Amino acid sequence: MNAIPKPSAILEARALSRQYIVRRGMFSPYASVRALEGVSFSLEAGKTLAVVGESGSGKSTLGRLVTMIETPSSGALIINGKDVVEADPATRERLRREIQIVFQNPYGSLNPRQTIGMALEEPLLVNTDMSARDREAAARAMMARVGLRPEFYGRYPHMFSGGQRQRIAIARALMLNPKLLVLDEPVSALDVSIRAQVLNLLKDLQEEFGLAYLFISHDLSVVKHISDDIMVIYLGHAVEIGSREAIFTNPQHPYTRALLAATPVADPGHKKERIILSGELPSPFEPPSGCPFHPRCAQAVAQCKVDAPVLEQKSGRSVACWVV
Repeated sequence: MNAIPKPSAILEARALSRQYIVRRGMFSPYASVRALEGVSFSLEAGKTLAVVGESGSGKSTLGRLVTMIETPSSGALIINGKDVVEADPATRERLRREIQIVFQNPYGSLNPRQTIGMALEEPLLVNTDMSARDREAAARAMMARVGLRPEFYGRYPHMFSGGQRQRIAIARALMLNPKLLVLDEPVSALDVSIRAQVLNLLKDLQEEFGLAYLFISHDLSVVKHISDDIMVIYLGHAVEIGSREAIFTNPQHPYTRALLAATPVADPGHKKERIILSGELPSPFEPPSGCPFHPRCAQAVAQCKVDAPVLEQKSGRSVACWVV
């Protein structure tokens, strides 16, 4: 995967960056935080790109940019051939309908004062001129598609389990027939058995509607189940991008190998590399020079401290590392 446009690409990011100007204290000067730095990738219809990394790596920032909740500080974000940064308001409004998001906490994303029927009809009420009868019919049809019973239509969010709420959130995200779903840790708050049901539902919906998924997660076991391609992010930088098979069978970047080494495997006879990272994730206020990972990397050389590597094709994937 790379930044080269593809005919069937729904989403393309080119050197996408997001910078925040924040104040570190009441009497402290303003400081710059580069939450995302020069990230490039493309995503095709019917495919799933998983974005993985530690907390604070920039995964959720990327999700907010893709859903146009926030605007990139620099770079280009192209959806169906349209650059959202340069698009006029009418085009941006149209593009927003083609991209929806499912959040981690299904209860927090639902209005407790709305019935499930009202929540599902609301996107149609705001964005279309459908009649009340047609909106209700569309909402009930989507409920059936995600495995919700008809009598749930008039009930409130607090009356449902976590798995049912997440099905409701998925149904609401699909009401406008989007082309792309951003799934921000969509199953991390669910029990393991329910998690598998929701993941299988997402796979079925993807096949039925030809959806593209940007799947943000820290759980590599889930990523291995659902992804086609994987992008590993560290401190706002994409350090490795490749197919699921390439990443899981032969990871190249030291950070990718450390993430995989920390993933539990349900096989007592399985032996894997043991990698312990030293230190913690650097402060985004004072990122290290050169390669952002070099302070924690056991393979770092002198060049890593000075020059920042760029993504290059190595061993069948893109890797940003001097020692690979």
